[in-house]
Amino acid sequence: MLEGNRVSRISVRGFAVASATAVTAVGSVVGVASGSVAQNNDDAEATAAGTTLLADIPMGEQAQVQTASLTHQADVQAIAADASAKKDAEEAARKAAAQTAVAKQEKAKKAAQAAKQREAAKEAASRDAKRESTSFAVQSSYSTGQIQAMARQMVPSGQFQCFSNIVNHESSWNYQAVNPSSGAYGLFQALPAGKYASAGADWRTNPATQIKWGLSYMDNRYGSPCEAWTFWQANHWY
Repeated sequence: MLEGNRVSRISVRGFAVASATAVTAVGSVVGVASGSVAQNNDDAEATAAGTTLLADIPMGEQAQVQTASLTHQADVQAIAADASAKKDAEEAARKAAAQTAVAKQEKAKKAAQAAKQREAAKEAASRDAKRESTSFAVQSSYSTGQIQAMARQMVPSGQFQCFSNIVNHESSWNYQAVNPSSGAYGLFQALPAGKYASAGADWRTNPATQIKWGLSYMDNRYGSPCEAWTFWQANHWY
């Protein structure tokens, strides 16, 4: 029944319960734009009984209140959806970046390994093509230039400068150099001098035999003349 411009409490409560169920009342039943979570149907009537009712709001403002409540709910849901979408996008971007980084590292690693293998194969092929110490004619004496020419034909081109650096420091390319204190001998100052014999019995008089021994020593102990030179620079011996 109408009571002036107000509807009865019973009618209003029923309407409030229906409103709470239909629109998840944040403002229209529980309070205007309160931001509270929607209640279930079992609690709706009790909530409506203890809070501001839609009927307690002037008739002319009820539509505005309902609109404001629904708008508020829509805004809250939109903000939550945006935050969730942003979080998902950031997580996807992080995963994609991590996968890309791993892929690049693997690619770089494989490229480095392939380059190393190519270089090793090139060095091996170059070394195989070099002359053996026994292919040089035996002479009674050798000049520095002749000894260096032998070395160039026996040492891989990419390793020759490192090889030469060591010989320069050890003997200045004198294949008969002797250390008066230790007895170290020859181009590489081998100690004891008899180590050269593993490359040939003529090691005292044939620089090519000494070169063969020195190259083998550097390869076996350090991996290459350049690795041996790196060690020599750090320690001043090899």
